[in-house]
Amino acid sequence: MYAFKNFVHMLMTPLAMASILAVAGAILRFFRLRRTARAALILALAIGYLGSTSLVGDALLGPLERRYPPLSLDAALDGTAYVVVLGSGYAPIDHIPVTAALDKDGLVRVVEAIRISRRLRDPHLVVSGGAPPGNTPSAFGYAALADDLGVDVPRSDVLSTPLDTSEEAQALAALIGRAPFILVTSAYHMPRAMRLMLRAGLKPIPAPTGQRVGVPPISWLRLLIPTSSGLQKTELALHEYAGFLAMSAGIS
Repeated sequence: MYAFKNFVHMLMTPLAMASILAVAGAILRFFRLRRTARAALILALAIGYLGSTSLVGDALLGPLERRYPPLSLDAALDGTAYVVVLGSGYAPIDHIPVTAALDKDGLVRVVEAIRISRRLRDPHLVVSGGAPPGNTPSAFGYAALADDLGVDVPRSDVLSTPLDTSEEAQALAALIGRAPFILVTSAYHMPRAMRLMLRAGLKPIPAPTGQRVGVPPISWLRLLIPTSSGLQKTELALHEYAGFLAMSAGIS
């Protein structure tokens, strides 16, 4: 199921959809279906262009990021000891620091979790994130960075087997139960993560981080120019919306 979901995710990226349509257009043209072929090629260009602009990426990602505001550390958090950071990507290589081995989302997540934990009276940092066979779980990278920064993470609080957010919710239910905890993940991912946590009977307190929309402000001209940043925003948003659809269908 994990491999299938990742395959579907790859097909739902703007460039993949544009490429499929372009190939379909070429095949249709070979069979002399010129009007249908032209329509497929125009649609491929439109998807490739629009999906690579921040205008579309921000429009799709913005509602997800704004669903939960950043956590105010002035809020009353008495009795909250657990800080949970959800997994991301981790690719350790000899002679490179752990900060380089973690992907951008993972690095921002774990640093924010450590920052929050330092503000609590008796913090309990839980790091999560597994990996397919042959890869290293991001939970190990989180734990290594936390240790370098002076935060101890007991082995029991390193959840290295969950492959997705749904599995992370189940692992947290077994570890934490009904105790409230601060949930740290990317702002665009927080709405789906919160829904899965609540569905598992957990009591998460959202602490979104890594906001991408409007940071820094982008001029109207740059909103219309295709960029790798715009493409990534669109891909992330489509991945989250696909996740919501999977949840509605009972797949996740």
